[in-house]
Amino acid sequence: MEEKLKAFERLLKIMDDLREKCPWDRKQTMETLRHLTIEETYELSDAIIEGDLEEVKKELGDLMLHMVFYSKIGSEKGAFDVADVLNAICEKLIHRHPHIYGDVEVVDEEEVKSNWEKIKLKEGKGKKSVLEGVPKSLPALVKAIRIQDKARGVGFDWDNKEQVYAKVLEEFSELKEEEANGEQDKVEAEFGDVLFSMINYARFIGVNPEDALERTNKKFIKRFQYLESESKKDGKVMGEMSLEEMDEYWERAKTRT
Repeated sequence: MEEKLKAFERLLKIMDDLREKCPWDRKQTMETLRHLTIEETYELSDAIIEGDLEEVKKELGDLMLHMVFYSKIGSEKGAFDVADVLNAICEKLIHRHPHIYGDVEVVDEEEVKSNWEKIKLKEGKGKKSVLEGVPKSLPALVKAIRIQDKARGVGFDWDNKEQVYAKVLEEFSELKEEEANGEQDKVEAEFGDVLFSMINYARFIGVNPEDALERTNKKFIKRFQYLESESKKDGKVMGEMSLEEMDEYWERAKTRT
């Protein structure tokens, strides 16, 4: 523990030095750091997906720096410092884990999640909905996952996956109907309903739709790049090949990925 505290203290000291002596670091604000923090978060996500623990360590360090940076700026504004940040999260964790720090009993992780959302709703300042905690700037797919998780946390959910699958089929049927009617705005709305119901179904069968889609993205990239490289070896040019020719390479690529 002492070694970990020393490492954190070292980072805080370096942050103080950078803020005082480095022209770039002195210039930064919470607003200028925001987009960089988002980028670092995605880089951490990439490292996790790749299973590269060395890279995960590096990206966690980058994010840790950002958290310290925001805390330093907060202290300069007289709003909060890193101790306030850490104590606040400690208090939050203690309060939201009454089964650990209180006398509440739970039977499984679902009950833990349900209690968490109920506690959040009670402690929210002026919040009237559990969905107010879903960040507006989240990508739509991730936002849908969080919306469904929070609704489930207070008991608003389907009973079983068969019901959800029936809803998926229903939404597909409604999409086809609107497609036939030709009103593009309604087609888009129904397509959104299809995606939302598919994300719901993914949750019920234990699949993270974001991870699943990224896996498919990477698979497509590998196969398409195989198509490009192999056709080039054969003296063919992308854009000038027929779909049938490209399909031949694609089928060969499927046997290798």
